[in-house]
Amino acid sequence: MENIPNAEAPLSDPWLVHFAGRGHTGVRRIGAGVEGVVYGLGGGRVAKVWSGRPPADLGLTRQVYADIARHPLPFSTPEIFDIEDHEGVLLTYERELPGVSMHVDSAHPDHGREVPTQHREVLLAVLRGLSSVPGTDAMRQLTVQGDDRPLWRDHDRFRNALAALVTRAAARHGAALAAHVPDFNAGVERTQKALRSLPDAPVTAIHGDLVPPNIHLDAAGRPVAVLDFGFYTTAGDPAFEAAVTAAIWDMYGPYAEEHTAELTGLFAHELGYAPATLTAYQAAYALTTYDLFGLDDGDWHFRWCAEQLRRNAVFNA
Repeated sequence: MENIPNAEAPLSDPWLVHFAGRGHTGVRRIGAGVEGVVYGLGGGRVAKVWSGRPPADLGLTRQVYADIARHPLPFSTPEIFDIEDHEGVLLTYERELPGVSMHVDSAHPDHGREVPTQHREVLLAVLRGLSSVPGTDAMRQLTVQGDDRPLWRDHDRFRNALAALVTRAAARHGAALAAHVPDFNAGVERTQKALRSLPDAPVTAIHGDLVPPNIHLDAAGRPVAVLDFGFYTTAGDPAFEAAVTAAIWDMYGPYAEEHTAELTGLFAHELGYAPATLTAYQAAYALTTYDLFGLDDGDWHFRWCAEQLRRNAVFNA
């Protein structure tokens, strides 16, 4: 949940009374977003009062969080301690994550021409950390946003599961994307072939949405928390995480294309991933998320996906 800072709460706020009745003192409203409101409870815990749609299977999400949290990482990750249904309203009690966002939302960019050295180091640290967490059965049961089934269903290889997802996603509204991407159907086939031809890779935890607001830093600029799992969270090749992160760190700024190329090259060099693998995964990401917010180039994400495909070397090989 992306929180909008809001320390003020009406004195009549019934949730302040509710949490006090559960033994929490000094409760404060600390944020609000499209999914609901977050309250600080003290002791390193927060409560989320859901008004939007929670994950379809919150119990599965809780297990995925636990699978990640049990591994020693140099930064904190979400953890759900308890779930409550209070008169039809869902509440989750979670770990409070420290730090402040690495950067503003990528839809409102303020990126300079150079990727700051600090940000390069932060991204590498986060990618290395997450790639140390083994993929689990719970992660394999997750469904990528926009799809209708768990990504890994009927598959035992990430590359084949992702190629099948590309097929389903292109069938959803591919005609809308084809209107903006030349040789669309052939490009989809080339991407699928490239994915299925990838070598075996480790299966690790994939966050799938490491945009700057989802990485929190401390006062010294070190990553201290990674949040908002769920958009594309799964188990898979850590090179997929690197490829997507390179593409989405700056999605809409004036130097976005340069930044994607720079970070793709950095991750290939520092993490040992084949550049062609990263390029194939970037095409797959665009082909599987293009229709989540809109179906024409009036939507920023749709337009971004179309631009990614028009210049992707695998899609256009």
